[in-house]
Amino acid sequence: MSKSDVVLTLHHLTKTYKRSHLGFVKRFRGIADVNLEIEKGEIFGLLGLNGSGKTTTIKLLLGLLFPTEGHVEIYGHRVPHPFAQQRIGYLPEVPYFYRNLTPVEVLDLYGMLSKMHPKSLRPRIEEVLSLVKLDHAKKRPMREFSKGMLQRAGLAQAILHDPEILILDEPVTGLDPLGLHQVRKLIVELNEQGKTIFFSSHNMAEVEKLADRVGILVDGKLVRVFTKDNWIMKEGLLEEIFLQTLESSGVSLERPA
Repeated sequence: MSKSDVVLTLHHLTKTYKRSHLGFVKRFRGIADVNLEIEKGEIFGLLGLNGSGKTTTIKLLLGLLFPTEGHVEIYGHRVPHPFAQQRIGYLPEVPYFYRNLTPVEVLDLYGMLSKMHPKSLRPRIEEVLSLVKLDHAKKRPMREFSKGMLQRAGLAQAILHDPEILILDEPVTGLDPLGLHQVRKLIVELNEQGKTIFFSSHNMAEVEKLADRVGILVDGKLVRVFTKDNWIMKEGLLEEIFLQTLESSGVSLERPA
């Protein structure tokens, strides 16, 4: 991988949280000394148990948290930086919208917040609604939307300003089989358009289908990064690799979930 191909870099990224109670300060690890490079055009999946540091990592990538040590770079610019943040689209695990608004109204609001030019905004709204297959529901209030439709609306707002990098937090959580299929297909289409995609997920089968590379976080440490070649030969092999990695990192597979 040449440096010109790298769009996102995590350099010794560390986040330590502090909690004060009755004059005592307790420190606990979010993530520790994470080093990673994401190449232009790849789909990278981040795996880990609850509390392993996936959400902390995503918040650091977005500039919503400040690292204790290390830094994030996007196209060579340290986060937070206007140049870097303009090139990111973000889908949270549970996208929230004003339920009385229609998709067109919601995207119009996000477009104005992103300082998109009014003349180009409306055609772009129509374009992204068509891309996420919501053009038929563009004038319906979003309180009538299913979970899958809300997730596709979330993707619409994430790509509205045509970012080069998409950061998706658990993009298929809670979807029924049809919604899951639709969102997966959309992620693949966005990648084929040249988008670089970084996502976290608990759904091992979806990671198998989507990711080019996978990283495994255990207790805040990135303990393994490997490519699709390691699991492509057999369905379910990624889950085996994940469990083996947990066990070799000292995690008991018999502990209560």
